[in-house]
Amino acid sequence: MEDRLNILYNRKPCYDIVFSTDFQGLVSELKELDAENRKVCIVTDSNVASLYGDEILNLLEGACKEKALFSFPAGEEHKTLSTVKDIYAFLIEKKFDRKDLLLALGGGVVGDITGFTAATYLRGIDFVQVPTTLLAQADSGIGGKTGVDFDGYKNMVGAFYMPKLVYMNVSALKTLDDRQFFSGFAEIMKHGLIKDGMFYEWLLEHMYEICDRDVDTLLEMVKWSCKIKKLVVEKDPTEKGDRALLNFGHTIGHAIEKSKNFTMTHGECVALGAVAAAFISWKHNWLSMEEYYEIRDMFVPFNLPISIEDINPEEILTLTKSDKKMENGTIKFILLKKVGKAVIDRTVTDEDILNAISEIHYVEDCE
Repeated sequence: MEDRLNILYNRKPCYDIVFSTDFQGLVSELKELDAENRKVCIVTDSNVASLYGDEILNLLEGACKEKALFSFPAGEEHKTLSTVKDIYAFLIEKKFDRKDLLLALGGGVVGDITGFTAATYLRGIDFVQVPTTLLAQADSGIGGKTGVDFDGYKNMVGAFYMPKLVYMNVSALKTLDDRQFFSGFAEIMKHGLIKDGMFYEWLLEHMYEICDRDVDTLLEMVKWSCKIKKLVVEKDPTEKGDRALLNFGHTIGHAIEKSKNFTMTHGECVALGAVAAAFISWKHNWLSMEEYYEIRDMFVPFNLPISIEDINPEEILTLTKSDKKMENGTIKFILLKKVGKAVIDRTVTDEDILNAISEIHYVEDCE
């Protein structure tokens, strides 16, 4: 497979996704964006800054007109307009203008915040994604969705704004703790389930290499996953139609995420939402019982949950009504016709959702 994918927007080249096993090639890629004549601000969080902040700053030495680094506290709770305001103030203080460049170094929170800041600072400034988590490399780092949470609701404020480059160093995945690594795998699995049955089967066949984080296997996995998302995004860049398929597992997943006050990772919640959506697909007579149970059980070897305690099904149902995917009072629910083929369904009832939540809700038998 190629080491570079090109994302098209309205059938014209928009940006490249570059795959690598180190950060060394980032400098030459930035030169293609005329970084030597631009200021570059690295935006990252406290965790990633301690791992890669100095390395990237050193790489930028002599490669740009001026360099700066802004770091904010790590965690989903900081994915807010308040953090964006702090970045605005930093950029104004450092006299960044429209010709300069932001570089998002980190996971999904960093990428979403940096992208939204870039979309809105001076009505638009260029930015580059350098995703360092599996969640960001597989999903949030590509496609141009940016945004922040608002009052605990996921990504309620945002914009579609495309980066100028996405640079993926898969070796960075080896520094993730197990929980964060496998959280990202939920989005990888999602891509196979919604669009590519062969990829889904490949993931199961390479289970041990993935869990061991073999670099060559990770490189092929991330490339294949990105190729699937590329096809979906190019067909529908602003989610007017089929891009909504990427939300498989997210409606109930986001509701659980909020209900649990973000104490669970995004991927853990997506896995639970995917099991619930597969259950509804079975009950709609699209998946067989055997297919449903295989999908459910295949999350287990990758350390992802398929059941959850301490939730209120009625609360989860109510929270799904606040999801940004609501359209004229109806949820656009993503279901599976079969493994590798997802569809948008607007007929899912409250009873369907409650039954699916009950399926994943573990209640201990007190007898």
